[in-house]
Amino acid sequence: MNALPLPPDPWSIGLYRGSHPLHLAPSPANPVMAREQVTDVAAAFVADPFLLPRDDGWHLFFEVQRHGGLGEIGWAHSPDGQAWRYGGIVLRQAFHLSYPHVFLADGQVYMLPETLDAGAVRLYRADPFPRRWVPVADLIPGRLADPSPCFHQGRWYLFACDNPAGHDGLVLYHADALTGPWQPHPASPLIRGDASRARPAGRIIAADGALYRFAQDCGPRYGHGVRAFRITCLTSDSYAEEPVGDGGLLLGPSGQGWNGKGMHHIDAWPLAQGQWMAAVDGIRIG
Repeated sequence: MNALPLPPDPWSIGLYRGSHPLHLAPSPANPVMAREQVTDVAAAFVADPFLLPRDDGWHLFFEVQRHGGLGEIGWAHSPDGQAWRYGGIVLRQAFHLSYPHVFLADGQVYMLPETLDAGAVRLYRADPFPRRWVPVADLIPGRLADPSPCFHQGRWYLFACDNPAGHDGLVLYHADALTGPWQPHPASPLIRGDASRARPAGRIIAADGALYRFAQDCGPRYGHGVRAFRITCLTSDSYAEEPVGDGGLLLGPSGQGWNGKGMHHIDAWPLAQGQWMAAVDGIRIG
């Protein structure tokens, strides 16, 4: 038995819904996934949720921080995006895992989690989905946090934080193919010395004919909130973005409950009739 006390301020996972990914409201059932629902390991918290819709409903992948141990990747399923059932740990390695960015490419389901202590950004493929993941390739050497791939106009791009301790650097890579070779983008590094907008906070999404990047606001402290940026130029040799609205927080501490202390992740997906659903995480005030 682990003698260490559980953290009094755990991360957990909630859902937001609304008419636009920048205009969402929390579900009254939040949180939809918490450490108490993890049944196969002793969990300190759950965080970094990524969604993937399939024919049988919605799949949710997320970090399960083992109590006193490493991060692993957990999975849950919902036929309707409302009632969720935890399905177990689906990826465990000898190093810490988090940020399980799942996506489709060439008819396959891939996962690009954060793999800092592997010394590289490591790509995995479902074989079979969703319970087994096999390594495909090490895409980029080094310790890059929260790697976020994006396929745009026939080319692959990858955003990541290259200063995980300070949360204040953003780099960009690009490639002709998912498995590479990956090269630093000419505009990289995109951000230096600004913890309020550098570290990725989820999937790059397309809405209203534009791309949006979400960033963690770690200015006040790690896990304070999430900001949104509209990407105005993304080519093989140029990059530009602008803050959405007045640059204020898209997601932040509510002051009470499961996300009372802060939030640091969003994964938004379009639904029918112009609606959106997003998986988010929040940290409780201990």
